[in-house]
Amino acid sequence: MSNSGLNAKLLNVGFGNMVAVERLTAIIGADSAPIKRMVQDAREKGTLIDATCGRRTRAVLVLDSKQIVLSAIQPETIASRLNGREMKANDETEEA
Repeated sequence: MSNSGLNAKLLNVGFGNMVAVERLTAIIGADSAPIKRMVQDAREKGTLIDATCGRRTRAVLVLDSKQIVLSAIQPETIASRLNGREMKANDETEEA
């Protein structure tokens, strides 16, 4: 049995919610009309994961499984967390 899932690097997308880095395809701002339509389509298909904890959606994360994750954290902040993780192998989890 493989333990590759146990070694997955996780990215904090706010409020203690994590996304597996290797599954992440895109980090997009949530303000444009096409992105809002994409979110609505995912909601209707049941592939939407809302990690905003009731806050305003600021970033939309697209996974390789075609699932959409909503985050209340700015896309730039998520990207900097991702880049920081790439630079440091054993970093601490950041708070939202």
